[in-house]
Amino acid sequence: MKSGREKGVRPLFATPFRLPTLCAIVDVDAAARAGWQSIDLARAFVDGGAQLLQVRAKHLSGAAFLDTASAIVELAHRHGALVIVNDRADIARLAGADGVHLGQDDLSPAGACSIVGDAALVGLSTHTTEQIDAAMAQPIAYLAIGPVFRTATKAIGHATVGLERVRDAAVRVAQRHLGVVAIGGVTLESARQVIEAGADSVAVISDLVSTGNPKARVRAYLQLLSRM
Repeated sequence: MKSGREKGVRPLFATPFRLPTLCAIVDVDAAARAGWQSIDLARAFVDGGAQLLQVRAKHLSGAAFLDTASAIVELAHRHGALVIVNDRADIARLAGADGVHLGQDDLSPAGACSIVGDAALVGLSTHTTEQIDAAMAQPIAYLAIGPVFRTATKAIGHATVGLERVRDAAVRVAQRHLGVVAIGGVTLESARQVIEAGADSVAVISDLVSTGNPKARVRAYLQLLSRM
């Protein structure tokens, strides 16, 4: 780890870190249920204009996850898009991804930074006010808050947090210049109110494949959010 960091906290940025307003999640299982190969779904996302992809593969072997992440990173980088790997800092580093997204039970953000490097984007999932406050003492670039609404994609054992928790998270992290990603049950119809509540980005899984045309769905999100 580099020196110049106090108590594991990233130095404050001169300007707030700006996340793309849409985080398009390539969930391998959700993609398969919708009839998509993960690389083809990632291609549809970037063809639609997505600038931030997250790769999620809860049930793949390490080798298969690395192959999938590497292919998506190569594709996304050709289009100027960023890629975050879910859970696995080692996979993120080996695949050449731009960062890693961690859950509460994963490797600590400080431990992940020692693998992916200080310049990588490290995100952390939070669900409670206590977790939000604890996250602010971690070396992260953004935190995720959720599930905002009911979702069938992720069985995480947490009650929905609603828009009020999104507002609370945005207020609490403002001085740290951390990004806030809202996740869980977000749809095209609810994305505007989530951003208006203070989120910098909405992370979406199921709704991007709900119409059978993820490229067009991504474009619809970007058109909506660009007007905010």
